[in-house]
Amino acid sequence: ARYESRRFPGKALVEVAGKPVIKWVWEAAMAAEKVNTVVVATDDPRIYEAVKGWGGFVDMTPPDLPSGTDRVADVARRMRGYRYVINLQADEPTVTPQVLDALVDALERDPKADMATPAVPVSRDEVDSPNRVKVIIDHKGYALYFSRALVPFPYKAEPGHYLKHLGVYAFRRQLLLEYAHHKPTSLEKVEGLEQLRALEIGMKIKVVLVEGRFWPVDTPEDLPKVEEILKERT
Repeated sequence: ARYESRRFPGKALVEVAGKPVIKWVWEAAMAAEKVNTVVVATDDPRIYEAVKGWGGFVDMTPPDLPSGTDRVADVARRMRGYRYVINLQADEPTVTPQVLDALVDALERDPKADMATPAVPVSRDEVDSPNRVKVIIDHKGYALYFSRALVPFPYKAEPGHYLKHLGVYAFRRQLLLEYAHHKPTSLEKVEGLEQLRALEIGMKIKVVLVEGRFWPVDTPEDLPKVEEILKERT
């Protein structure tokens, strides 16, 4: 959880449907059956105090880390005895416990996967936005590429469906630490997508197709849609 988001500063602490965005995320992680420990990794004392206020476990991390995954790795390096580490970003309040459990299942079933991440089929209207990250997968379910652009581009025909990527990553712990040893790569910096570093250094990312309505908080304009989804569930 960062406070100084470029598009929406302080969004982790903005209230939606009666709770701060980050508390919705924390509660989803706490409810996942395959998650043993939930830690909020942040670089801001305001987030630190908020999480401590409701009894959450929170760890302060350096402010100059290049991505959320690097922030998670900073905490994971000090926490031994865990097989997997999930990076659940604090701007994903609509992610469900079932999504997190599915990512752990994917790593348990597929020893070739270095990490796992979820995606959901979406309409052409939504994926036109650069705030919605798209993913292309191969026939075995591994990621070929992630982009803010419209991929695949409908040059000759419209694809059957587009896949929207959700900002959650489950790593094998040792491979997460290896990821963090690498500096941000060229494609990562161009697209502003940390998962491209994993692809560029040769990691295999299993993409898990999930069902449901998911909407991140990227800008203030996302809040009404997020609130609608959360109220439907509760």
